[in-house]
Amino acid sequence: MDVFDELLRGVRGSGAVFGRSVLWPPWALRLGGGAYLTLVVPMRGAGWIVREGAEPRLVRLGEAAVVRGPEPFTMADEPAAPRRLSPAPPADLDGLAPGELTGPTVLLVAGYQVGEQAPRRLLDALPPVVVVPDEEDCAGLRDYLEAQMAVERPGRQIVLDRLLDWLLVCTLRDWFDRPEAAPPGWYLALGDPVAGPALRAVHDDPARPWTTASLAELAGVSRTTFAKRFTELVGEGPVAYLTEWRMTLAADLLADPGLTVAAVARRVGYADPFGFSAAFKRVRGLSPSAHRRALLGADVRAEPLPVG
Repeated sequence: MDVFDELLRGVRGSGAVFGRSVLWPPWALRLGGGAYLTLVVPMRGAGWIVREGAEPRLVRLGEAAVVRGPEPFTMADEPAAPRRLSPAPPADLDGLAPGELTGPTVLLVAGYQVGEQAPRRLLDALPPVVVVPDEEDCAGLRDYLEAQMAVERPGRQIVLDRLLDWLLVCTLRDWFDRPEAAPPGWYLALGDPVAGPALRAVHDDPARPWTTASLAELAGVSRTTFAKRFTELVGEGPVAYLTEWRMTLAADLLADPGLTVAAVARRVGYADPFGFSAAFKRVRGLSPSAHRRALLGADVRAEPLPVG
């Protein structure tokens, strides 16, 4: 599985769509409260993203924005509208046509709750607001989205949710490929001929007993060359990266009350649950059982580790 795909597989929209409403100025909408990510797509017109304490960002037709939460934000026809929370718009609007913000505006908005730890490794690298122009592979999606919203057919909401998921992934992928983005080291290392194969192998089979030597053999270089190159690109050594990734997966698996700590340990490559628990506490700051209690509620009793 592609690492980018794996990290985003848990990010799904669910019925959070605002659209087909014609917004005439002056207008302002309070959005995003409690959502980990909010996708904003102008279908007609344009609007300003207003966040307290930050410069407003203009989102035009032909662009998509992703806003990190969980703090709410405001979409408005001009940034001073919501109780003048923000400074006046910049004088240079980069070619914005006169009166573009004075006509009707139609927005699509999708909120995303991200409960799993794995996708947050990627999403935490995002700035508070991302604005990305449409690329070729997503350019025709707006018209199709609007056509789906215009008809009442069985499964309409599911179709809309999945189309918005697609648009979110396109937007994130295009952002991380832009020169102004600051993707994490491991994301850039995926294209490296030495570190890339090792990263994909670790994500494909995290439970395998990988060592620096076996990953170097996979990459076709010496152990010393591999360790140096991997650390330079990723920012940590291969064993440290593998351990961190295993603990990220384990944190998500522990949300399933049907899995014992020993079963979670085996799924992420630890035959010894005691060794797994020690590694989890070292990386995550609390024991697997304490993490599970925090996720599922204080009434979940601590699970003793097996003896022998």
